[in-house]
Amino acid sequence: MLTCETPTSTQAIQWKCVESKTENKRLHYGRFVVSPFKRGQVSTVGIATRKASLEEVQGTGITCARFHGVVHEYSTIRGIKETIHDVSVNLREIAPKSDSNDVKEAVSSVTGPKEVIAGDTSLPSSVKAIDNLQYIVTITQPISVNIESKIEKDCGYRIEKSNGYKDGEFPVDAVSMPVRNVNYSVHLFGSGKATRETSFIEIWTNGSPTPDEAITEASEKLIDLSSPFLHMKPEDVSYLGDSESSSASVGSSSQVYDVNELGKKLSTDIFIDQLELPARASNCLKKAEIHTIADLLNYSREDSSKIKSFGQKSVDQVSKALWEHFTMELPKN
Repeated sequence: MLTCETPTSTQAIQWKCVESKTENKRLHYGRFVVSPFKRGQVSTVGIATRKASLEEVQGTGITCARFHGVVHEYSTIRGIKETIHDVSVNLREIAPKSDSNDVKEAVSSVTGPKEVIAGDTSLPSSVKAIDNLQYIVTITQPISVNIESKIEKDCGYRIEKSNGYKDGEFPVDAVSMPVRNVNYSVHLFGSGKATRETSFIEIWTNGSPTPDEAITEASEKLIDLSSPFLHMKPEDVSYLGDSESSSASVGSSSQVYDVNELGKKLSTDIFIDQLELPARASNCLKKAEIHTIADLLNYSREDSSKIKSFGQKSVDQVSKALWEHFTMELPKN
């Protein structure tokens, strides 16, 4: 039970790290207590913080790799245990930490026989590998292998297409999501009108950033995302469907927003992973080349049920997730 000498209503909300540990080099854990809140406020803050931590915190990853003398993703090189595709997958698992938003380049130049790890890569001064022992490839013969990598900072998933890449260059589907998981809980203290809430927030990251850095960046992103509404004026926005407002906006600097069109535009940048679907439904959609919400909205409920291995139960799960996360529905036709 928390006791306070001054009235709770006048206290500023404060936070403190109560537990921090490194389970391994690519899994860091932090537990924070935030208090005091009025009743109901913890859920508001907890949900927003969780989504911002998972979706808005930037991560650094390898987005492209170049192998000299290779022309196909599934090519094999004599003296190398893995295919080029397998090496690309291993490169994606590397968790670099960068202090710069600029695109950087790294080079791995190794002579075998040797098991190549992240520590064998020459990185720019502003970039470091969180786990130098991260496995990349095994060279089984006395040959030299050169891998040039492009390192970028971004948010979420980035699914690359091979179009526009030169021979020997292969895109890497980057996973720029350094926050692995976030949980929050609500605890009451006090009684009657003085009842207040305390929140415990748990966060796991890949070490880039640390849990406290991640929660700080998530909070900053939430402030940045909501700040435009603080400066909004009624005359700046008019809505379609209001004939007077629409006619008055002609020749003025006001911008007319069609909410449906705006939603469609935004959905092209949102991947289906953010729907948090069961693995079976998510995998079926990806096999059908459905990667974004915009792709998904091209299918009606009837069309969706015809996707291979995608039954009515999966259609219901997608419909429910669409509505809960983005207040959208699958088209009827």
